[in-house]
Amino acid sequence: MCLGRDVSLREIMQNTTLIIGILGSILVVLLPPGLALAAYFGVLIWYPDYLRVSIGTIDISAGRIVITVLLLRCLLNGQLRDRFVWSRLDTWVAFSTAVYIGMYFITRPLTGLVIENRSGFLMDTLLVYLAARLCTPDRAALVAMIKSISLILVPLAMLGVIEAVGGSYWYRSLHQYCPWRSDIPEIQRRWGLTRAQGPFSHPIMFGSCFVMFLPLIWALRHQRGYWAKLAYLLSAAGVIGAMSSMSSGPWGMLMVVIFCMAMERYSHRVKSVLALFVLMCVFVGIVSNRPFYHKLLEVGNLGKGDWYQRAKLIDSAVETFDQWWLAGYGGKDPGWGAASGMAFTDCNNEFLLKGVQYGMLGVIALAGTLVIAYRGLVRAFKETSDKELRSLYWAMGCALTGVIVIWQGVSFFGQSVALFHCLLGIIGSSFALTRQTAAQAVRIRSVRNTDVVPTYGREYTTD
Repeated sequence: MCLGRDVSLREIMQNTTLIIGILGSILVVLLPPGLALAAYFGVLIWYPDYLRVSIGTIDISAGRIVITVLLLRCLLNGQLRDRFVWSRLDTWVAFSTAVYIGMYFITRPLTGLVIENRSGFLMDTLLVYLAARLCTPDRAALVAMIKSISLILVPLAMLGVIEAVGGSYWYRSLHQYCPWRSDIPEIQRRWGLTRAQGPFSHPIMFGSCFVMFLPLIWALRHQRGYWAKLAYLLSAAGVIGAMSSMSSGPWGMLMVVIFCMAMERYSHRVKSVLALFVLMCVFVGIVSNRPFYHKLLEVGNLGKGDWYQRAKLIDSAVETFDQWWLAGYGGKDPGWGAASGMAFTDCNNEFLLKGVQYGMLGVIALAGTLVIAYRGLVRAFKETSDKELRSLYWAMGCALTGVIVIWQGVSFFGQSVALFHCLLGIIGSSFALTRQTAAQAVRIRSVRNTDVVPTYGREYTTD
C-alpha cells in the first residue's frame, strides 16, 4: 500500500512538473520578448529544478521545457533574428560550451547517460544564453525584463524570511521526489535562525540568486515615475532575501557587490582600487607568511570555519597541476579531500571545478569569457554619456564581480547555472545599446535642427 502510494505521488509530481512546463511555455509564446524571458526566470526560480518529468532514462525539468520553447519562438521570429548581431562574447560562450561538451566526451566512455548529461547541460547554458540574447534586443525589452524580475523576487524574499524565522521549509518535503536523490535535507540552523533555501537545492544558491540581480534592480532608480522610488524598496527586498540564506557565501558576495555599486560614483578610482587590492594581497602574503588566499578566505568567512577546506583545495590544485592540466580527472575524484580531512573532494570552487572536469582548457574558456564580458562592458560604459545606460553597464559589471566572488566558495549547479548564463546573455545584448542610443540621438538632433522655410508657395528644409 505504501509503495503504491509513493508511486502515485511521484506520478502526481511529474504531472505537476509537466503542467508547469506547459503553462510556462504558453506564457513565453504569448508575452513580448523581454517579459517572456522574465516568465522563464519566474519558472526557473519558483519551481524546483530537482523535480523532473522522467521519460525513460531522461529527466526533464520544467525550466528546460520552457527555455526550449522560448528559444524556438525567438528563432522563428524574423525581427529578433535580424536584430541579432554576433559578438566576440558569443564566440567565447560558444567556444567554452564546445570545450565543456567535447572534453566531457573525450574523457568518458560514450554512453547514453553521457549524452543525456551533456544535452541537459547544453539546455542550461548555451540555450539560455541565446534566448537571453534574442529576448533583449533593445533597452525597452531589457528594462521591462529587469522590472519584472524585481517583482518576481519580492515574494521569494518574503518566503526566505518565513523560512529563516519560522524554521519551516515549504519545499523541503519535495526533495523526496528527486529522481537521483530522494533523501530529505536536514534543517540547517545558524545563529538561532534556519538557513532559507526556498525552491533551490541549497541555501547558498538561494542567496546568490538575489545578489546576482540586485545591481540590475538598483539601476532602476534612474527610471522615470514611481519606478525610481520603487527601486529602493525592491533593492531592499533583494538584500533581505540574500540575508535570509544565513550563508557566508551570499553575505560576502553581497558586501562586495554593495561596495562595487557604491563605487559607481567614483568610477575613475577603479584602477587605483584594483592596484591597492593587488598590493594588499602581496603585503598580506608577506606578513602572514602564507598564501594570501588563506588569509582572504579566513577573513571573508562569515559563517562556519570551512575556509580552511577551500584554501586547501587551491593548495592541492597547485600541487597536482601536472595531473589535471591536460584533461582533468575524467569524472574521478582527484583525492584532494584528504588534505582537509574529508573522505571525498568537495570541489566548491568554480574555476577549480572546470580544471577537474575539463583540464586547463576549461579554466581558460571560463576566464576568457569573463574577460571578454568585462571588456565589452568597460568599452560600452566609456562610449555612452547616457546616465541610465551607464548605470546599467555598471550594474552588470557589479553582478559579474559578485558571481566571481562567490565562485571562490561554491560551484554553481541547478538553477544557478541557468541564471548565470541568463545574466551573461543580457550582458551580451547590452553591447548594442550604445549604438542604438547614438543613432536615436542623431535622429533627434536631425529633427530639431531642421527648419521648415516657406518661399513662393513652396517649402524646403535647411539644416
